[in-house]
Amino acid sequence: MDWAALSVSLRLAVLTSLMLLPFGLWLGRRLALSRSRLRAPCEALVALPLVMPPTVLGFYLMMAFSGEAPFGSLWASVTGTSLNFSFSGILLASLVVNVPFAVQPIQRAFEGIPAHLREAAWCSGLSAWQTLWRIELPLALPGVVSALALTFAHTLGEFGVILMVGGAIDGETRTLAISIYDHVQAFDESAAGVMSAMLLVLSFVTIGLVYGLTGRRRG
Repeated sequence: MDWAALSVSLRLAVLTSLMLLPFGLWLGRRLALSRSRLRAPCEALVALPLVMPPTVLGFYLMMAFSGEAPFGSLWASVTGTSLNFSFSGILLASLVVNVPFAVQPIQRAFEGIPAHLREAAWCSGLSAWQTLWRIELPLALPGVVSALALTFAHTLGEFGVILMVGGAIDGETRTLAISIYDHVQAFDESAAGVMSAMLLVLSFVTIGLVYGLTGRRRG
């Protein structure tokens, strides 16, 4: 078992999930309530990482993170480090890749809240902020839990984008998925099998918790 790679994968998955949650809540709710003509283009932009080949998205992110690009140059001037081949780089890449997993379940949850409940809350004297916290968020909680779990599970298994941006530096950018690939290339099927089983169990437990929590909530 490559414990260093497992540690990188878990750290990346936890940070990605927690950092995307506020953004997912904000954008998911905005899209759910929006009646603007820009809603469809925004939804298409959110879903884009789902249909783009990981190597293509990874290539564009790698170029954007390079020292010759404006964003990569600004980052290097502020922090003194490069985004490519660093944990910060794969974290930013992971945030971009997982936007649809963080936004879409939350958007669907807010879309399922009847409009008359918000209107009743306003008529009862609740402000928009109080309505969000006391009425909307409790009802949208299954979608929030699903977004967290899907983001976490997808980050654990992400391969192409992480490899393009971060390479395979031990303890820094080498995730468990990349370690599995390297062991298969080295014909070490036994180690690859153990690590694959670990990812399978982690993914199953994560999704199982989602179904358990949302099912209990519906009950």
